[in-house]
Amino acid sequence: MLNRALRRYLRLVWRFAWRVALGFVVLSVALVLLFRVVPPPGSMIMVERKVQSLVRGEPITITRQWRSFDELSNNAKLAVIAAEDQRFPEHRGFDLVELKRAWQASQDGRRLRGASTLSQQTAKNVFLWSGRSWVRKGLEAWFTLLIETFWSKSRILEVYLNVAEWDTGVFGLEAAADHYFGASGSAMTERQASLLAAILPDPRNRSAARPDAQVERRSQWIRQQMRNLGGVGYLERL
Repeated sequence: MLNRALRRYLRLVWRFAWRVALGFVVLSVALVLLFRVVPPPGSMIMVERKVQSLVRGEPITITRQWRSFDELSNNAKLAVIAAEDQRFPEHRGFDLVELKRAWQASQDGRRLRGASTLSQQTAKNVFLWSGRSWVRKGLEAWFTLLIETFWSKSRILEVYLNVAEWDTGVFGLEAAADHYFGASGSAMTERQASLLAAILPDPRNRSAARPDAQVERRSQWIRQQMRNLGGVGYLERL
């Protein structure tokens, strides 16, 4: 009798887990397909920042203005690729070269280097929360595969530039350009674009308008990489 009850309980648990998994797959695919043509109303990182500010008793205002791919500065597009993911047009969401280098660095006891692609960052920003848990990384891989399957490279870059965080409460290129330079996200100089890209590793603690020595050096390196990639003509590869 006990074994029969246990088997029945396990069957119910398995059925429930299977339905939850199937529901998650269907919902995630539906959202990715929707955001292929409809601008995401926001991102999970925006929600996370808003909740954190309320918990601390320091509410913030989220500033963001969506701009289409053609309305975004080509200098900014190239700058973030040069800074974050130079093999963006070639890979399918995961840069195996950078992953191998990161693994070798960790094995040699060196500081762990980042290997996250623009596709992975877009998947995390739009659909997930920040953090380093294996669950989060697994979900990030799933959503990365989905957007690489259903979105074009230009759509991934478009969404990334519209949801990236550039300061406390400042999201997206248009808001960042206005916040730091009083400029439009559609017309940015090479230097302005490189400064914005330079602060992306730690946007809430760095300033593109008042760059310190580290940000200045990184922005110079980014501009050199932009030229090495062939300038904005590189974007035709998308």
